[in-house]
Parts: sequence; structure tokens; C-alpha cells
Amino acid sequence: MPALVPPVLTGLPEQQPTLQAGDLTLRPWLDEDAPALLLVYADEAVQRWHCEFLDADEAAGYARRWADLWRTGSRAGWAVVREKALVGRVTVSRLVLDGGQGEVTYWTAPAARGTGVAPAAVEAVAAWAFDLGLQRLELQHSTGNPASCRVAEKAGFVLEGTKRRAGLHQDGWHDMHLHARLA
Repeated sequence: MPALVPPVLTGLPEQQPTLQAGDLTLRPWLDEDAPALLLVYADEAVQRWHCEFLDADEAAGYARRWADLWRTGSRAGWAVVREKALVGRVTVSRLVLDGGQGEVTYWTAPAARGTGVAPAAVEAVAAWAFDLGLQRLELQHSTGNPASCRVAEKAGFVLEGTKRRAGLHQDGWHDMHLHARLA
């Protein structure tokens, strides 16, 4: 059945852009990032809030996986680097290109926490997404993670409410704050 509303976007650009945010560079993932990724994913906080673990084989294929996700238009992910050191990750996941929406996720490497990496990277990706044509970006985090709430607010994402028992973590179900930013 034909849609009555045209799609907002039909795909991502062929080449993933490199973005700047002050002294941070947001670039596509490289094979050389694997050792740093292993260190970050060994961090207790990353495992707690992202519910993910990465082994050596997965780290070795990380760049290829993100390149494939870009090509399919299902996700966009950047390595956040400062002076060539990996300090974070930011993504636009759950991309609904025809509806102009996505969800921002991020993490910060332990040594870079509290230095403004996450809000700056999230803001840079939001600006890119809105320039591309997306109209709404969401950001969710556990209500037990106040640092993520501060990142969302600093990056201009307004708290819209609490989704009860919406996130399953290793320690059980968490209520999740839902923040959003509009173009």
C-alpha cells in the first residue's frame, strides 16, 4: 500500500563524515582501535550501563561491523578521539530514516570521564543528524545513572519522562529516562 507521506530520508551518505567538536575528532572506526576497545569494554561502568562485553575477535571486527551498519543505513557510529587517543564512542542507533528519527548512545573511556567528551560528542552528532534531515533524536539512560542525565541535559536533550522497567541490565530491570531533542 502506498504511503501518503514521503520518506524523510532514503539513506545515509555514501561516505561517513569525520566531525569536529573542539579538540575532539569523531571519525569512522579503524582496525587499529581494537586494543583500546578491549580496554574500554573491560571497564566495569561500560559493562554495567551498556550491558555489553567485547572479546578480542569482536574488537578485531569492530571497524568492519560499523562500516557495514553505515552502508545499510541502520546505525551510524563514530570513534571519539583526542590527540589520537580513543576517548569515547557516539552512535545514532535505531535509525528510522523514512521517519526522520534515531536514538543517540555513547560511552566515555574511563580516563576521559568528566572532561566534557560525552556532551561535546553528542552535540556534534546531533548537529550532523539534523543537518542530514533527521527531525527527532532520543537518548535513554537508566535512572540509576545520573551522570548520563547530566550529559543529556548539557547536550540539549530535554527530559520527556520515565519509561518504567524499560531497560534490562545485569542486576535486573531499570526505569529509563527518555530525553529528546528536535531539529
